[in-house]
Amino acid sequence: MMNFSTSIKELITDRKIKPGKFSFIQVQARLNLAYRDLKAAEDSLKSSSDWAYNIAYNAMLQAGRTLMFQKGFRPIAGEGGHWVVIEFLKIELGEKFKSILDFMDEMRKKRNRATYDMAGLISDTEARESVKIAKDFVLKITKIIDKLNPQKKLQLVNR
Repeated sequence: MMNFSTSIKELITDRKIKPGKFSFIQVQARLNLAYRDLKAAEDSLKSSSDWAYNIAYNAMLQAGRTLMFQKGFRPIAGEGGHWVVIEFLKIELGEKFKSILDFMDEMRKKRNRATYDMAGLISDTEARESVKIAKDFVLKITKIIDKLNPQKKLQLVNR
């Protein structure tokens, strides 16, 4: 089990993330992946609660990676990549986002079981709630990205 990291510097030292330079176009493209996934999650509610939940989680993950890119970081490939994004977000976003990030971390764990271990693990209600929370999270990250780039206009699809 990984220990909670207390700083971005610690994530770098532990070789969990690395600095990088990302253009506004790359940030925007990553955020568009989150919006694509939100639409797919909503569409999947009609056919599969497991997949809707999985895709809603992925929308949150892509939004989190968007903020990492905006801040000049990316996860280092390998085991624990999703966990690292959540840890980065906890550090970067702080206490105000604690409950939504705790929910995202629980989604990460349950998504893994629903994807690899057992079909039908996610209820319809749980899938609908996850899509709703994912949409809220992606919108919040979009507002942060907008605020950090006041001179640029995000061009997003499926928004």
